[in-house]
Amino acid sequence: MKYLTITALDIGTNSVKAICAEKDLKTGEIKILAVSQAPCLGVRGGEVVRPEQAAIAIAEVIGQISQATNRKINEVITAVGGSHIFSMASQGLVSVSRADQHISQEDVQRVLKAAQAVSLPGKNKEIIDVFTQEFLIDGEGGVKNPIGLLGNRLEVKVLLACLFSPVLENLEKALIQANIKPIDVAAGPMASSKAALNYEQKELGVLLLEIGAGATSVAVFEKGDLQDFAVFPVGSANITNDIAIGFRTEIQTAEKLKLDLAVSPGAMVKKAKPLSYKKAKQKIDLAEPIASQKSELPETGIPFSQKFLDNIVGSRVNEIFSEAQKAMKKYLINQSLAAGVVLTGGGSKLPGLAEYGRQKFKLPCRLAPSPLSMVPGLSQSAEAANCHEPQWAACLGLLANGFEVNDDDIFSTETAHSGGIKDKLKKVMKSFLP
Repeated sequence: MKYLTITALDIGTNSVKAICAEKDLKTGEIKILAVSQAPCLGVRGGEVVRPEQAAIAIAEVIGQISQATNRKINEVITAVGGSHIFSMASQGLVSVSRADQHISQEDVQRVLKAAQAVSLPGKNKEIIDVFTQEFLIDGEGGVKNPIGLLGNRLEVKVLLACLFSPVLENLEKALIQANIKPIDVAAGPMASSKAALNYEQKELGVLLLEIGAGATSVAVFEKGDLQDFAVFPVGSANITNDIAIGFRTEIQTAEKLKLDLAVSPGAMVKKAKPLSYKKAKQKIDLAEPIASQKSELPETGIPFSQKFLDNIVGSRVNEIFSEAQKAMKKYLINQSLAAGVVLTGGGSKLPGLAEYGRQKFKLPCRLAPSPLSMVPGLSQSAEAANCHEPQWAACLGLLANGFEVNDDDIFSTETAHSGGIKDKLKKVMKSFLP
């Protein structure tokens, strides 16, 4: 039997996650071999800012994966995130080269390269991914695969994922210091879409909102294709920090307070009993600093102001949703996204978030299903059960995309990401091959 083994690495603001899985190329079954997670320093807003610190966490999780699988892991597929990633629409146009006017693979490759020959805004920018939206043959659009069709002129509309080069360089430095080779680097906003959205949602039109710890990404899909995306440096960790500052308490206590709240501003879900915390069975005032790193619900304690918490949480959640609205205004204004809004990422676990999304976007809003259920062919196992939470969507999405491509050129030990577009072009071309 032939197997393809892939390790996916998700480098987040608060933690680094890794999943190693193998696919039976005959049956298509995917089995998760090992899962690992470790706290991470050196990452801010989804971007690696201190490679040497991030490398420690990367080496730790990969070491745990290697030990659990009894294999040496030195290659991964990963994603680059952060607010320095941006989208740019582009078009390419070429004449069909063959005398019989049949469009060839070479024509498709040329028109995709032509679409990438654009001037990026500012300096130190580069293209990291290309998303094909449609081909046009002699002005007729809506073509997904033009190979073999007749025409004189071939055009393509694409969405380019671009970023500030030092962000990618810092990521590569961290991987190199951890003795890891990146064989593919995806755009962060797209990593989780494979494990959060199904084909029908992408066809009908859907907005995917991924709320991470240090950054939030929003992406719109219509007619099966990515239409646009944006990333902004606000996430669920900002809510926790706001609570910690407002109550002058520990981050751990603030996180517990956050997860016990509904988030609709001014309309929080009421609890049967007021929340309260204690330290070492002694009543405390939450207006004073809490020294203990471990807080627990007490049998008795001093209640705090629910309204104050409502204002803190509601303000930051409103900011996150408002940024998403602003970024995707042209898709939301005509209410054309029939599949509504899907929430994923660790921050989507905040109680009441989907209901607030319905109010804010005026569209159906739901939490993404378990990312495990969205990966085709994935078998159930004890290891798989460890990554059913939404914060694993990016990692599982990277795995799903890697197995879908299934390209020997990309997943060979001789191929590494070079900061260019060659590997991405191979992936784009793969979808047009018979």
